[in-house]
Amino acid sequence: MRLATLGDVMLDVIVRLEQPLARGDDVRAQTLTTPGGQAANVAAWAVSLGAEARCIAKRGDDAAGELVARELAARGVELAGPVAAGATGVVVSIVEDGERSMASDRGVAPTLEPDEVDPEWLDCDALHLSGYALLREPIVDAALLAARLARARGAPVSVDVAAWTEVRAFGPVRFRELLDALAPDVLFATEAEWEMLGGAYLAAPTGVIKRGARGVAVVTTDARLDLAPLPGDVVDATGAGDAFAAGFLLGGSLESAARRGLECAARCVANVGSMP
Repeated sequence: MRLATLGDVMLDVIVRLEQPLARGDDVRAQTLTTPGGQAANVAAWAVSLGAEARCIAKRGDDAAGELVARELAARGVELAGPVAAGATGVVVSIVEDGERSMASDRGVAPTLEPDEVDPEWLDCDALHLSGYALLREPIVDAALLAARLARARGAPVSVDVAAWTEVRAFGPVRFRELLDALAPDVLFATEAEWEMLGGAYLAAPTGVIKRGARGVAVVTTDARLDLAPLPGDVVDATGAGDAFAAGFLLGGSLESAARRGLECAARCVANVGSMP
């Protein structure tokens, strides 16, 4: 299978606290720097499962951009997209008791233009779009173009909704209108994102609701499948949803796809970082 993803490639800075933050003072922590971003994460996990993957993203001409490009290549991910003057995106994840809170600077990624997308990059079996790519211009136009190009080649399109905080600021109705225009075959969302988009509203034939410690619900127009997560320690939840999406998108029945996704998510949360 050849999977294409479009969105961000970023530098993840993961800070695993050994004790709660002390405002205005210093505490001990474990840190890790690694490539990240929703599109890059899904591509890397897909490769780890035996697929071919191409991540379409714009990155800066800085040291962070060189690092993430080198690390993704080492993981077997083809990184496609322009290199621009400016900063590569950086996301800082603060991990405490397994849960993560993030602060993101998307750098030059949202400036991806439609005319910077090579149609040959969309020669794929499936296209996965990061919801963050729908929240800014001009990358949203690049995402809409990519979806049209992929569909012209017979590839299904999936979307992972961005953080509910971002959707709220953007406007849930406006975001739903974009989903209607994209008409994704699969829509991934957390419970908070799903509710913000209208709860029962289904923008795709298949909706996957990520429920954290309560597993996932796969919803179609005529059925619902609820699955619990696999048992195990949760070290860091960063990237678990991306790992799940990669497993799910490699095909098979809904149940087998969801179980493979849960296996990937369990592998992800057992370690620090979002990459396999």
